This record gives sequence, C-alpha cells and structure tokens, in this order.
Amino acid sequence: MQYGVLYVDDEINNLNSFKAAFRRDFTIFTAQSAREGRKILDNNEIGVIITDQRMPTVTGIEFLESILPVYPDTIRILLTGFADINAVMDAINRGQVYKYLVKPWQNEELKMYIQNAMEIYHLRKENRDLMQKLKQANAALQGLAKPQ
Repeated sequence: MQYGVLYVDDEINNLNSFKAAFRRDFTIFTAQSAREGRKILDNNEIGVIITDQRMPTVTGIEFLESILPVYPDTIRILLTGFADINAVMDAINRGQVYKYLVKPWQNEELKMYIQNAMEIYHLRKENRDLMQKLKQANAALQGLAKPQ
C-alpha cells in the first residue's frame, strides 16, 4: 500500500512546485492551511507530513504539535525559508519533527528524506499492528489458562 504525502504551505507556487516535482514518486496531497491539511489527514492515510513553518494563522510547529495525539505514527518534516535555532528546537521538542529543512529544497535530497520517512512510517504501523496481535494472543492464552 502506498501512503500519501501531505504538503502544507500558504504559498500556492510552493504547493504547485512540490506536486510537480514529486507526483510521479508519491501520492501527493496539498493544503494551503493547517485546517485544510487536517481535513486531508482525517480522510486519507498520510504517511508523511511536510509543512512550511511560517504561515499566517498557525505555524508549522503548532500544526504538527496539534496533530501529534491523533496521528502519532505519521512522520513530520518541517520546511522553512529561515534558519532559526529556536524554531529547530521547538520543532524537535514540540512537533517531534523527523527533518528540518531550509527552502528552497533540493528535489533529490527531499525525495530521499520522504522515502526514508515512508519506510519509518510503514515500520511503525507494522509494529503497532504486531503489538495489537500480540495483546490479543496473550488475552486468548490467559483465557485458556484460567482454571475452570
């Protein structure tokens, strides 16, 4: 199964460039706001979220932090036009960001990061599924072991 990549950025030119660069390699979803991005997340299986840091209503870090409880396995990448050490620290600490990249991105480099992030997402999902099966098997065994 191929999982989607969601790119959130308030600049339409960046969204169009991203889609043009990566549509052959990944299932791409784009959103111009955090609210739009959240709707896409709620309706599609997204493995990787890439977001711009500086947006008008919500920063990229705030967006990533807000979705973390609901989508903990999704891999998060933050793009920004500005290298800011405080934003980097916030991204790591609050948004649990996998990568922090400065715009403009290099297509091959970003493609590699997305591929690696997809692999991590797949492994996280697989691990979660196996843990659930293990819990069910343990519960069944405990039921068999109870004295009658």
